[in-house]
Amino acid sequence: MRLIVDGKETFAGTGGRDFDPALPAVVFLHGAGLDHSVWALLARAFAHRGFAVLAPDLPGHGRSAGPPLASIAATADWTAALIEAAGVRAARLVGHSMGSLVALETGARHPEKISGLGLIAIAAPMRVSDDLLNAAKANDHAAVDMMSLWGNGYRATLGGCEVPGLWMLGGGERLLERARPGVIFADLAACNHYQDGLAAAAKISVPSVVILGSRDLMTPAKGGRAVAEAIKTCRVTVLAGAGHMLMSERPNEVLAALQA
Repeated sequence: MRLIVDGKETFAGTGGRDFDPALPAVVFLHGAGLDHSVWALLARAFAHRGFAVLAPDLPGHGRSAGPPLASIAATADWTAALIEAAGVRAARLVGHSMGSLVALETGARHPEKISGLGLIAIAAPMRVSDDLLNAAKANDHAAVDMMSLWGNGYRATLGGCEVPGLWMLGGGERLLERARPGVIFADLAACNHYQDGLAAAAKISVPSVVILGSRDLMTPAKGGRAVAEAIKTCRVTVLAGAGHMLMSERPNEVLAALQA
């Protein structure tokens, strides 16, 4: 599905069903350097269970026009504009990593647009190491390597994908390699500079769930628990042994936590 958001063309996956704005809507927001394809399984599950699904490529990512947005706040405003462009009054937002910060900030800045939040692998603040930032700024492949190795739990580095025939570590590398020059750095810098997460969480009043991996090296579970504690109505699910890329490592458990 293609939409015009803030004057630029945006591509969004719809989970294999035509988007119907009359249905309850779910918007999936991907993480740094990624695109809508990370939501393939979850988007399809919701689209075939009575929901209208949008899994957009954020500006400058995937098939969406650029450039990438420079801050979490700007991307939150863009998300509110996406919901409006889709003809939806309010939507549940599900975000992963950078996308979880965007979902959180959207809820704080545009509460009338949000009916629920699913925050996957969130932490606030979401600090990024200098080594990773410097590699990303130089468009050095080392940034892709670091994100892939730190982003997957131990089991994922050995195989163990729940979808037969897929290689989680290699698939994640190939996806990050497709990012346009400068996109990964822009995303990581936006995460690193965002300091308003706990203040935003305190403004959230819609039902929310935080889903964390106990072995997440990029956004440790302690940071996610702090966000959950700041939200008025929030459940926490911690997946034992899981890393950062929860949608590929543990898709069925993430789906169950969101559906609950």
